[in-house]
This record gives sequence, structure tokens and C-alpha cells, in this order.
Amino acid sequence: MQRLGDTVRAAIFAVAMTALSGCGGGHGSGSSSSGGSTSTVPGGVNLQVVSFGDSLSDVGTYAPIASAVGGGRFTTNPGQVWSQDVAQYYGGSLSAAYTIDLTHKLSAQNGLGYAEGGSTVATPASQSDFLTDVIGNIEMPVTQQVTSYLSAHGSFNANQLVLVWAGANDVLRAGAPPAATPIVQTAATTLGQVVTQIVQNGATHVVVVNVPNIGLSPEGLATSDHGAALSELSQTFNDSLNAALQANGVQTRVIQVDAFTWLNGIIANFQSNGFAVSNTGIACDPNKTPDQTALLCSPATYVSANADQTYMFADKLHPTTHLHALFAQYVEQQIAKSGLGH
Repeated sequence: MQRLGDTVRAAIFAVAMTALSGCGGGHGSGSSSSGGSTSTVPGGVNLQVVSFGDSLSDVGTYAPIASAVGGGRFTTNPGQVWSQDVAQYYGGSLSAAYTIDLTHKLSAQNGLGYAEGGSTVATPASQSDFLTDVIGNIEMPVTQQVTSYLSAHGSFNANQLVLVWAGANDVLRAGAPPAATPIVQTAATTLGQVVTQIVQNGATHVVVVNVPNIGLSPEGLATSDHGAALSELSQTFNDSLNAALQANGVQTRVIQVDAFTWLNGIIANFQSNGFAVSNTGIACDPNKTPDQTALLCSPATYVSANADQTYMFADKLHPTTHLHALFAQYVEQQIAKSGLGH
């Protein structure tokens, strides 16, 4: 992994100190908790969005530091991730439940975006080395994210839309099959238990997104088998998650979103979806982007001025603003098909 240079590191420290010195009581949750339909809301119903997961849904856990170089989310900054788009569609907004501070510790805020870049389903943060020079080993696994929410709020309610998207990091860190297969299966089964916990604690509108086809990401294509193992493990995770949801009796009580099949289709038809470059390139210039991560990507590091709209991937794993927006629309369509809003 490319290390941050001293100049960038100093900039991060200076900006983070300024931001943290004036942060006061933290971010607001930003999302209406009221229920019912209203014609002024695009989705047709007001819902408070709560989100659990990893970098694909992280709305700004590391923004206090990453903003020093124009970053903040794992996409083509300053663009939004899909969970923010969905929250706006249902009449609110979504901010981080925790943000990093100068001591590389997480500080509780008032937001409901619990998803954190680097998180797995259940593996403790100390088990991985994720951008340690920027954020340290602090990411909460999804099991802990849900526990943290319940500790703060007690339960879920019928006026909430709960988004759950996790497992990609479990697949990426599991190794190669066949040894990796039971590791991935265990992670998926655990996620099924977490979803069950969410439902049992009062959530009536729960969206569960499966793992996308990681083998088709630029990261996957760069492997020796051109992503075959990662595709296999992605599907293994999804099959195991489906089995767990069914075994736990909650499959009919959640809205399942098939990101795996959706991404396959978008890549196959990338030009008709408004992209000039499919999964064969990245929008954030690796020679300009610190640590070559979308977290620290900004317009100054794009490969071209409109790369956030013309490329599918920001870096080797994370969607651009345009791809996030398309996925949000797909999720909203699946929610509408369940009978909730439009």
C-alpha cells in the first residue's frame, strides 16, 4: 500500500485539528422520524434511514481527517454514496453515527449512518490493516454497529428504513477457495443472524443487500485468475446469506436487493447507462490520490474533469458518484415493489 507523504499527513493533521476544535455536539441525524405519505417526498413516504455496513455505505466516518485533502467518503468526492441518496428520496438525510478524532478513536455523533469503511460482519478491527496511517484500526464490525445502535436507541420502529450491506470485506480477506469457503459461509450466516436481530428489535422495513460480484471490480480483474475466485466467493456468501435468512424465518420480512446480478448487468451495458469506461479503469488517478483510495479522492485527483460521471469505479473497489446514484435508484425500485412508497 502506498504510504501518505509528509506534506499530505501534515495537511490532514492541520485541517482535522481545526474541524475537531469546533465540532461541538456533533452531527445531527438529519432524517425525519415521522411516518406517512406526503406528495412532497420523492419516495412517497417519509422514512428515517438507518444504515449498517462497510465503505460502500459509509457517509463520513473518516471525513474529519480525510477532508484535509478533499476526501471524506469512499467514492468520487464530494459525491454522495447510495445510502445518502436513498435517505434523501424518503425525505431526510444521513450523517455518520461515529467519526474519527485526532487520536484515531471513534467519537459518537447523533447520526444514524453506522456503516464504516473497512468493517467486516464480525471480525474485530485489530484483525486487519486498513489504512493504518490514516485512520488506524478502529472500524466497528456490523455486529458491533447494531449493538451500538440498540444501546443508544433501544429499538427500531415502523417509521424507519434500515439498510444493511456488508460482507465484501469478509470476501476480500478470506483468502482463496477452498480454504476461504467456510470463512465466507460463516460470515454470511452471522450477517443473517444480525438481520434477524434487527427484525426482532422492531424493524419493519429492512433492506438487505447482497455482496456485489467483486471479481468484476478492477481489483478482481487484476488478480491472477482475473477475478474468478472472488466471483465464486461472492456468490458463496450470497447463497449462504439467503439460506440463513430463510432458516431464521425472516426472508419474507425483509427486502432483498441483488447487487451481484445488478452490477453484472450494469457492466454488460455500461455505455447505455451513461458510462464511457466500464470496470476496466478508475476515476481517481493513483498517481495523485493519496493511498490510492477513494476515501482521499477529490476533483483535483480525477483522471478527467467529469470522471465521477463517466467512470464506474472510483478506485479498485468503490463506485463513483454516478454508479452510487444508479444503485440508489435500483434500491428505491425494489422498495417500491415491496409496496412501500413509490
